[in-house]
Amino acid sequence: MRPSRVPLLLLPLLLLLLACKKEQPAAGTPLRLGFFPNVTHAQALVGHAEGEFARALGTTKLEVKQFNAGPSAMEALSAGSLDVSYVGPGPALNTYLRGGKELRIIAGAVSGGAVLVTRTAKSAKELQGKRVATPQLGNTQDIALRSWLGAQGMKIAASGEVRPDAVSVVPLANPDILAQFQQGRLEAAWVPEPWGARLIAEAGATLLLDERTLWPAGRFPTTLLVTTRSVLQHRRAELKALLRAHLALSGRWETDPRSFARAVNTAFAQLVGKPLADATLQDAFSRMQPSLDPLPQALTLNAQHAQALGFLPSADVAGIVDTSLLDEVRAAKP
Repeated sequence: MRPSRVPLLLLPLLLLLLACKKEQPAAGTPLRLGFFPNVTHAQALVGHAEGEFARALGTTKLEVKQFNAGPSAMEALSAGSLDVSYVGPGPALNTYLRGGKELRIIAGAVSGGAVLVTRTAKSAKELQGKRVATPQLGNTQDIALRSWLGAQGMKIAASGEVRPDAVSVVPLANPDILAQFQQGRLEAAWVPEPWGARLIAEAGATLLLDERTLWPAGRFPTTLLVTTRSVLQHRRAELKALLRAHLALSGRWETDPRSFARAVNTAFAQLVGKPLADATLQDAFSRMQPSLDPLPQALTLNAQHAQALGFLPSADVAGIVDTSLLDEVRAAKP
């Protein structure tokens, strides 16, 4: 007797079904959440420290992974070693456009909270011939600075150069920006909070530009909650539970921002070993607000700026936002 064979016409369907089954997480698989020890990841800090996320997930175990930069978190997400993460728009857009458009933004988290501070300069022109720092080449603040300088008609020196007719943009980790500013080696920095507030309080910097002034209604995405198309398809119940906690935390922030800021500071201190001074904390939070809306129009403009600077291959981010789960959670809230 000849062995039975799968008809050739059915083979692609069988392979597809097997692939889908493989993508399904095994029972008891933890939900792996990424975030940074930064106050712009406010909901993540409090949600983890106070156990809000773990309680919302019930019997599903929460596994937390901390990152210091967006690209490393997005590499983990793309590799399948992370399920969902808080991250800035720059790395999210880059991952979506360079990673087969698999990333999905399922909610916004924070709007605002990025500033340009200077030592003595009072205009873009006075930055000419000086060193200006950003946290990372091609990151959200780096793109914002380069776009703003271009709009002011300023030239940007090639990497590593200091020219009298151009601005030298220097990528440095945030702690190094603070140290070099204190040493007088930088004229300015475009940074997220709390580093702007810390530079003002600890290094004598002056606020030259609050990035909110560059955006309609003063709103632009600083932190987003992202996952992948596959996780969104196969782990909807867990993601909804996480979003319920995210929604509740954002509500706490809106209702009592000073108290929520203190809760963020407590969680921040647990991770980095030292809380922010209260005045610095409140100064940083004065330029931030919760935003469940991922602000898709601002995301598109971010992508256009990054493409114009050569950091992205395209500005076509259609499909990156999927707030269907967030809409369900909001609709179910009494």
